[in-house]
Amino acid sequence: MEQLTMGIKNLTLGNLGMFIVGGFLIYLAIKKDFEPMLLLPIGFGAILTNLPVIEGIPGISSPEGVLGILKDAGITTELFPALIFIAVGAMIDFEPLLKMPSMLFFGAAAQFGIFMTLLFALILGFDINDAAAIGIIGAADGPTSIFVASRFSPKYFAAISVAAYSYMALVPLIQPPVIKLLTTKEERKIRMEYRDVKISKMVKILFPILVTIVAGIIAPISVTLVGLLMFGNLIRECGVLERLSKSAQNELANLVTLLLGITIGSTMYAEEFLKPQTLMILGLGLVAFVFDTAGGVLFAKFLNLFVKKKYNPMVGAAGISAFPMSARVIQKLAKEEDPTNFVLMQAVSANVAGQIGSIIAGSVIVALLSQGGF
Repeated sequence: MEQLTMGIKNLTLGNLGMFIVGGFLIYLAIKKDFEPMLLLPIGFGAILTNLPVIEGIPGISSPEGVLGILKDAGITTELFPALIFIAVGAMIDFEPLLKMPSMLFFGAAAQFGIFMTLLFALILGFDINDAAAIGIIGAADGPTSIFVASRFSPKYFAAISVAAYSYMALVPLIQPPVIKLLTTKEERKIRMEYRDVKISKMVKILFPILVTIVAGIIAPISVTLVGLLMFGNLIRECGVLERLSKSAQNELANLVTLLLGITIGSTMYAEEFLKPQTLMILGLGLVAFVFDTAGGVLFAKFLNLFVKKKYNPMVGAAGISAFPMSARVIQKLAKEEDPTNFVLMQAVSANVAGQIGSIIAGSVIVALLSQGGF
């Protein structure tokens, strides 16, 4: 009887609090459809890891437990994020970007939130490693956030991961008010010329190879991020590995996402997650996405001072890595102002550029922290 009641005796208010947090994430996944493939496993993982542990019996998230083993094998070794990059690369079509390479600039400008959030985190008292990992939430790219946080900020890993994926799901709510605040009705009505340029298969094949070589030479530490993303894209574009491409896009992506989500949840211990710093990180994550959006919009407005063919400033906001949600948001806003205005292709190009921009920004952060550059 004592063994049966020991679990109840070991139950703490922190455990109960995390049950509520986990339940809330599951609610968002099911009821609100916010990143359900990740928030649901994360939420259930948080519940599992906060079940009271009985002395002498290893918990599921302990080093000997199933989730502890998954954490050591997939997160600590950076295996899960690496595999996700292969899957993401197989899903991405870089053709819109190759048709409009100028959109690369928006992919860079929309990473502004990373560095602003890093500064705010330092002001709030986080050390440089933690601040940089928090700033990477602004990459709007879950695997990149996980990659950097697992390496430089393990104590805030859970909060950073949850913030990154939660705000990606909230892009349709975050971006419109920021865009409307920074643009006029006339600017949102700007039409952009689109020319359907034919991109050869050879160019599509050479692109991931050349990007990997250039990135590997300039920033060797970026190879894990850039190289595996481009490897996945090469599988997609080569035309002779259709089965592998579909497997990467479906089976690999689904399996790794499932394991990644529940493993992230297993790091959400009550004593580490229920802290004021967690709320600060969630707040800074919102700041990151707001400044990302603002950076892209303001950069487009700046370019319009010097070019004859004006950019619709909203397209700059699509330079974040939240693909393809951000591009859809921009097209919806353009249609609200003018039902005949079609800027989806330009927004998709900027959105694809954001995928590359977020990885480069993450690699820069990793390189600087590894070399003590900050």
